[in-house]
Amino acid sequence: MKLSLYEQETIILYNQADTTAEVYTHDQKLMEKLTRLSQKHPEQVCKKDKHSFTVPKRCVSVREPYSAERRKAASERAKAAGYRPPTSKKGSE
Repeated sequence: MKLSLYEQETIILYNQADTTAEVYTHDQKLMEKLTRLSQKHPEQVCKKDKHSFTVPKRCVSVREPYSAERRKAASERAKAAGYRPPTSKKGSE
């Protein structure tokens, strides 16, 4: 069953007593990232089932949005350092 973009939600649950957070998601990119992290760091990131993961609570953060100036400066630094964003797998087919 294919979910609409609206239905592809992510729910993050944690409390002050535990050091871990539960992540439930239908976001395909986030699921892939969490799966890779669970393979790379199995002692910290645990895949519970197809859509649920346990992660260290310190991995969950809310940050201030980038201003246009800060985004431009970061882009220029990355270009000067020779960073190239990953190419899409779809574009290489």
